[in-house]
Amino acid sequence: MIDIKNKQDCCGCSACAQRCPKQCITMAEDKEGFLYPQVDTSKCVDCHLCEKVCPVINQDEARTPLNVYAAKNSDDEVRHQSSSGGIFTLLAEQTIKDGGVVFGACWDNEWKVRHDYVDNTSDLQRFRSSKYLQSVIGDNYLKAEQFLKIGRKVMFTGTPCQIAGLKHFLRKEYDNLLAVEIICHSVPSPGVWQQYLTTRLQTLKWNKSDIRNISFRDKKTGWKTYSFVIENKDGNSFIELSSKNAFMRGFLADLYTRPSCHACPAKQLKSGSDITLGDFWGIESLMPEIDDDKGVSAIIVNSDKGKQVLHNINVELHEVQYNELTTRNPALVKSFPITPKRTEFFKEDGYTFEEKVKILAKEPFSMKTLAYRIVRKVIPNMVVEQFKLLLR
Repeated sequence: MIDIKNKQDCCGCSACAQRCPKQCITMAEDKEGFLYPQVDTSKCVDCHLCEKVCPVINQDEARTPLNVYAAKNSDDEVRHQSSSGGIFTLLAEQTIKDGGVVFGACWDNEWKVRHDYVDNTSDLQRFRSSKYLQSVIGDNYLKAEQFLKIGRKVMFTGTPCQIAGLKHFLRKEYDNLLAVEIICHSVPSPGVWQQYLTTRLQTLKWNKSDIRNISFRDKKTGWKTYSFVIENKDGNSFIELSSKNAFMRGFLADLYTRPSCHACPAKQLKSGSDITLGDFWGIESLMPEIDDDKGVSAIIVNSDKGKQVLHNINVELHEVQYNELTTRNPALVKSFPITPKRTEFFKEDGYTFEEKVKILAKEPFSMKTLAYRIVRKVIPNMVVEQFKLLLR
């Protein structure tokens, strides 16, 4: 049976809970706000299916992609609503046009992130824009399997570990499945998010029921200098540059990252995905002619199926080398080391959330940082990239 002794050995995908024939595994929240499997041993029959579908126990080999592209959706409105270049929407629209269903992460009524599915294009907006939280998968692997078995096309999107969990859960290949992973730095704690949101709403004097939308990556201030935004139903907004927002700063400082993210079992394209999507950071130095600060997607094609689907949608593709992407988005290939400050964050020491982040996520001053900031203001992007390489 699944027995988690080291929390770094569980990515929270819930494949074990969904595959258990006796339904004796539940996903329970720990004190850090993450979900882990708990087994009712009185019901367990030692079939070991939970272990066989675990993507941490059964890690696949690293892969080399077939092709890598930069691209963007020609619909500026869709691109504005999307985190990067809006390519997810094009793939999803084609899936639905072919009679399929699309699975993705969306907000629920409590402003928690959960997986769900849609089968009409008007609902795709629920899945657009990044949600920097680990989503609750629930029973969506089972639902996807049911659709696949009756022959409907399924596009399933998620983090690499969620896609790896799906592929191991299914235990066979389906021609009608398109598995799409996102480039993932890590997932922060849903419990910490609720703590932050509650405190923020108290200062705004709003209730959760007042919220109309939350965006971690609002592009009103640009794609590269995106903002964190909470909008209420009266048309009022709380807007803060994400670089200044306490939750985002704590996330990017890895203060409340899931332990398994520091030893991710699915990086280097090990998830079994057909396509990988993400931001093409640094595109302004590689292809300045296509950068308009509205978002450019990185597309990694990992299978012949992914190649066929991609070439069936109407989008202009700009091919690049894989290393040109990984040097600009290293989260593709490496996990970030755990920081001692993480332990400090979870200590009950009387500090408020914002006070802890201010203390622990403070960027240490260095001459390198100062030099980069000065040069960044006066030298064009292409030269800056070379300057950064010299500083390494």
